[in-house]
Amino acid sequence: MSVQEEVLEKRATEIAEEEQNQIIVFNDDVNTFDHVIEMLMKSCDHDALQAEQCTLIIHYKGKCAVKTGDYEDLKPRCTALLEAGISAEIQ
Repeated sequence: MSVQEEVLEKRATEIAEEEQNQIIVFNDDVNTFDHVIEMLMKSCDHDALQAEQCTLIIHYKGKCAVKTGDYEDLKPRCTALLEAGISAEIQ
């Protein structure tokens, strides 16, 4: 392995460790697809397609990691989802 490859691998590992936190959204029988899509676009800066795909994963798999980043960035986003009645947590 070259020095450049080692440096790139080390940096990729550091970035992955920095972004360990995720907002997980859970399925429920209360919120509509449109509401969840709208809130993911508003709270997590998703485009319409990304929000729709996450909503389908939430519906069929029961949960989905909708945003990854540092805790300080995720906390207000998760709070906004919770205030909108969407079941979410930071892991």
